[in-house]
Amino acid sequence: MSSDTTPIIGILGSGQLGRMLAIAAAQLGLKTHIYAPDAAGSPAAEVASFHTTASYDDDAALRVFAGGVDVVTSEFENVPARTMDIISEFCPASPGHAPLHTAQHRIREKTLATELGISTPRFWHIRNAADLAAAMDELQAPAILKTCQLGYDGKGQIRMSPQDDTDAAIATLNSDDAILEEMIEFDCEISCLIARDRDGQHHHFPVSQNRHEAGILAQSVAPAPVLPLLADAAIEATAALADSLNLFGILAVEFFISRDGRLLFNEMAPRPHNSFHWTIEGCATSQFTQLARTLAGRPFGATHTYGRWQMDNLLGQHMPQVPDLLAAPGVHLHLYGKPQARTGRKMGHATRRIGD
Repeated sequence: MSSDTTPIIGILGSGQLGRMLAIAAAQLGLKTHIYAPDAAGSPAAEVASFHTTASYDDDAALRVFAGGVDVVTSEFENVPARTMDIISEFCPASPGHAPLHTAQHRIREKTLATELGISTPRFWHIRNAADLAAAMDELQAPAILKTCQLGYDGKGQIRMSPQDDTDAAIATLNSDDAILEEMIEFDCEISCLIARDRDGQHHHFPVSQNRHEAGILAQSVAPAPVLPLLADAAIEATAALADSLNLFGILAVEFFISRDGRLLFNEMAPRPHNSFHWTIEGCATSQFTQLARTLAGRPFGATHTYGRWQMDNLLGQHMPQVPDLLAAPGVHLHLYGKPQARTGRKMGHATRRIGD
């Protein structure tokens, strides 16, 4: 526990999500402590109260860290679940072991969704070329082959057709733990975000509609212009997932809306989500403030919107646009403090109100 009366939120991870959470926590009078292998000089640490530079498997450093904060959360889902187990011996840990363990593996998360009656694209666990050949023979349609762990923003993925060489695909992916997913013809992708406290109470945000380019989120619009029936079903499914995992914190879930009107689970992340950055200006309470409230044991904030909003990601190749964005009326610019701009690297985002 912290030694003074100001609660301290520990954050595993040093990137932009930790940075924005630290800023939101400070606005509530809370302190933050960043823990990461690259914490020193990181985007998150430069706005936090404290930081520790140590690895996620350094048990001694983790115990010191956890003993000096009041609660711990993670800004990314690939922190080792064992790390959360060590921390939970000293203080509450968000999102908890089960949400992390499930979200870290595509088969586990899709299996859970299926068990809860939430529809998913058809999928197969692929360990070798024979598995892939059998699955493609059964499917006889385009598909996506993905690593089960660590792939994000389009990385670790291969598009497959029935006539493709399965041996070559497995060699290219270089993994014996993969998932083959039926490729869905969809009208759009939407995402939901829900906050859940330690008592099991939850509060949801309006649904976002997303557009990707080269596997990376390019733009989100919210509230999503989709049928209320589909938005409600997505929110209900997200709540069911959060409850089944006894989640403490926030959970984002992405869904496809197929061209024939079906809602299909895609993937989940038990942390703040890129598609809800618009909530900083567009909602009565942002996703980061809601998480800080939840972690500190404070009541949920209201999540009604101030009209319809658009969020555009700024990648390294978009940084020449910054002067124009700064001069544009009604544009809210957020830069993440990363020292080097690279193509495909998330450097910031811009939000603007686009309607009532």
